[in-house]
Formats: sequence, structure tokens, C-alpha cells
Amino acid sequence: MATMTAAQKRAQSKAEYDAFLAACPSRKLLERISDKWVALIVTALGGGGSPQPGEPCLGEPRSMRYSELSRLLAGVSQKMLTQTLRSLERDGLITRTATPTVPVTVTYELTDLGLSLHRLVREIKGWAETHMDEVLTNRAAHDTRID
Repeated sequence: MATMTAAQKRAQSKAEYDAFLAACPSRKLLERISDKWVALIVTALGGGGSPQPGEPCLGEPRSMRYSELSRLLAGVSQKMLTQTLRSLERDGLITRTATPTVPVTVTYELTDLGLSLHRLVREIKGWAETHMDEVLTNRAAHDTRID
């Protein structure tokens, strides 16, 4: 039996990823990236958020400070934003840069891997915004239907 190198083992594992299997690690990744706060943070850093008065028009990926993200993401708690940013950094989707100022300036920016996810999430966000009226109409019709 031939011995496999670490790179060969990684390649074999990658070829065997199947999210339909209970033990597949990609399930955890799907769970993470389908979280609403992940989707909104990735969209915001990718330039898909709503511009604030006096801020440049969004549309291009840019770095953002924690306070900017907090203001943009209405309803996110400090704890949830911090946890989500840490998990995105751990997964290699964003980078965190601390600049030694008083106080320290911390910015977050999408990595190339994060940008590839941004393109997908932006489309899903757009679909949800475009079709929300239809979904609400269907929900109301379903809820009033007599079975």
C-alpha cells in the first residue's frame, strides 16, 4: 500500500466532500455562511450596503471599522458582531487590521476568498429584496387557506 503525502490526503478529502453526508465538514461551513449576520457583513464589506450620509457611494469592496459595521447592521448586538467577525477571520474570509493609534483603529476587509463568497451572497440578498412582496403574499394566502 502506497503512502500518501499530506497534499494527496487533502486532495482526496476535497474530492470526497459531499454536504449530503452527515459527517461532511462542509455542512458546518454551509451553516456558517448561511447565517444572516455573515451574509450581511460579507455584503457590507463587499460594497453592497446602504451608504450613510456623507459617505462615499458603496459598490466597491472596502475596509470598514467595527463602528461602521455596527451602524450599518441594524439590530446586531455587540456580542454577535464580535463573534461573527472572529469566525469570519478564522475561516479566512476577512482580515482584521489594527493600526496603532490612540485609540487603536481596527478595520475589517474581505480576503479574496471572502470576495468570492460576496458575489454569491450579494445575489441572494438581491433576490430576497426583489421577491419579498411575493413571499409575503404567498405566506398570507397560505395562512388563510382552509385545509
